[in-house]
Amino acid sequence: MAIVLGDNRYGKAEVRLVRVDRGAEHGITDLNVSVSLSGDMADTHLTGANDKVLATDTQKNTVFAFARDGVGAIEDFGLRLARHFVDSQPSIHRARVRIERFTWTRLGPHSFAGAGGGTRTAVVTYDGEQAWVVSGIADLTVLNTTDSEFWGYPRDPYTTLQETKDRILATAVNATWRHSTTEVDWDTSYDTARQSLLDAFSGTYSYSLQQTLYAMGERVLTNDPGIAEVRLSLPNKHHFLSDLTPFGMDNPGEVFYAADRPYGLIEGTVLRDDAPPAGPAWD
Repeated sequence: MAIVLGDNRYGKAEVRLVRVDRGAEHGITDLNVSVSLSGDMADTHLTGANDKVLATDTQKNTVFAFARDGVGAIEDFGLRLARHFVDSQPSIHRARVRIERFTWTRLGPHSFAGAGGGTRTAVVTYDGEQAWVVSGIADLTVLNTTDSEFWGYPRDPYTTLQETKDRILATAVNATWRHSTTEVDWDTSYDTARQSLLDAFSGTYSYSLQQTLYAMGERVLTNDPGIAEVRLSLPNKHHFLSDLTPFGMDNPGEVFYAADRPYGLIEGTVLRDDAPPAGPAWD
């Protein structure tokens, strides 16, 4: 029986980069960048030879050096980095760059406050010939106080959940979407996708979170023909009506206990039936 080396990769994870653009009003770009490289690395694993290893410290320095010329859309920044690592290193055959961009709200010409509203993400893969881009948003917290029901589900001896025709529906949207091309106005595409998710969530009378998930993915695809596939992960942030009867009080759907765990987790993919193959986009 032979023992062989399987798939492997290495890189620099979570490079924290903040760039300040110093115009009349300062701008701030706050990123978390992770690089993962793969290729001809067998000798390194089997003999310890490092002649084909681009040091992870060098990868970190490259991220900072490339930011000196500006960042722009995180998808463009990821493409620049991925292409550089593959095209400049013969031993590297594929590069994957994952970027998170954190949002800041302007308070003044040079003052900012951390903001919610979700974290923008991008994952770029390049193999020397073709590039794949997956954009996304993480932790976009949304809530509907009504227009949500949940009933008609199977009941067995272990079912205690009561059916409801009016409930709070809340989730933290984690969505990624695969582009059909890299010739994209990334900022406009992101803004359109984010707004589509919000509009579909707020505008859908929901009988299940699964139904809402599909409506959100469908809206993203409808509003941007350049997106081939959307993947969504929606934790159900349960809100349970608080029992106030021990205090001699009623509770006409006004006071809730927000439970953080355990929670239902609804996940799904919405895609075009003629979507091009994903290749390594989702690796």
